[in-house]
Amino acid sequence: MARVDLRNIGKSYGQVSVIKDLNLSIDDGAFTVFVGPSGCGKSTLLRMIAGLEPITSGDVEIDGRRVNDADPIERGVAMVFQNYALYPHMTVHQNISFSLRMARLPKDEIARRVAVAAATLQIEPLLKRRPSQLSGGQRQRVAIGRAIVRDPEVFLFDEPLSNLDAELRVSMRVEIAKLHRQLGSTMVYVTHDQTEAMTLADKIVVMRDGKVEQAGTPEELYDNPRNLFVAGFIGSPRMNFLKGKLQADTLTLADGTRLAIKGPDGELMVGIRPEHFVPEQAGQASIAFNVDVVENLGGTRYLYGTTASGENLVVEVREQPGIKPGDRLQIGLPQNRLHLFSPQGNRIAATSRP
Repeated sequence: MARVDLRNIGKSYGQVSVIKDLNLSIDDGAFTVFVGPSGCGKSTLLRMIAGLEPITSGDVEIDGRRVNDADPIERGVAMVFQNYALYPHMTVHQNISFSLRMARLPKDEIARRVAVAAATLQIEPLLKRRPSQLSGGQRQRVAIGRAIVRDPEVFLFDEPLSNLDAELRVSMRVEIAKLHRQLGSTMVYVTHDQTEAMTLADKIVVMRDGKVEQAGTPEELYDNPRNLFVAGFIGSPRMNFLKGKLQADTLTLADGTRLAIKGPDGELMVGIRPEHFVPEQAGQASIAFNVDVVENLGGTRYLYGTTASGENLVVEVREQPGIKPGDRLQIGLPQNRLHLFSPQGNRIAATSRP
């Protein structure tokens, strides 16, 4: 296990800057997930930690040791790639043990490490097979096993589940979470999948254009997003946004709905998550909603539609059968669930007026 510190990290390709003066600390034993849109720099940052990508400026420290100029094998890290990167002509045992054989470890130590990794990942019956004889999930377990045998200080995962089907992604996500609890190792994980980030991470790092927009626990980012970008990126379906204007402690939405809220006067954006709408109640502000599409997921349904002012909304409902496209609903807006953002996209502190 080890702590990872990134200090004033910059990365440029010629005149193009992809990572910009980034500072981040990854705690010893934590599971940290980098998320962000394509091209935000998350995989590049991971590869710089691994030593697969040179650093333009700044320092990478692993367990207090500056590793900018250290070869990947000297950094105490092991990386699991998106495409598995298995040798097709080798058996599972040979793939897992490859780095140990290259390091010329004793045969009995190699056998011991492979046996431990295989038992941990429940792939003992596969050790004599070749990658072509394995399913996608089995190949991913072998790739993880190859990392485990190196006994690294830090595990690095670069979108390891993106090539798997939906059901297998769920089971492998559970296995990776169990592996982290079992090993207690520092793990850094890159993904574009919201669910992976929310379910696996101790800490989520949201990136955009080579910068960290916000870093914190999944709960912190979900409940208290720092800005519109984080609010819209974290959560699936994403947070709803409505235009509004606050004046004299009264918030007026684009459709004319009014709420009593204290805050700075001016134009703003109002955010509310799909699951935070409630049935209309007496004395509570509500908004008219026209249902266009009903997405039925069994116990949960998502209603897609528009407000009277034409703004798009997604509403999550439970135990309300019979709702169908074309229905017009009146849905409640609980004021303690609203998020206010300035025209520049920054979060605004506000309170309900007594």
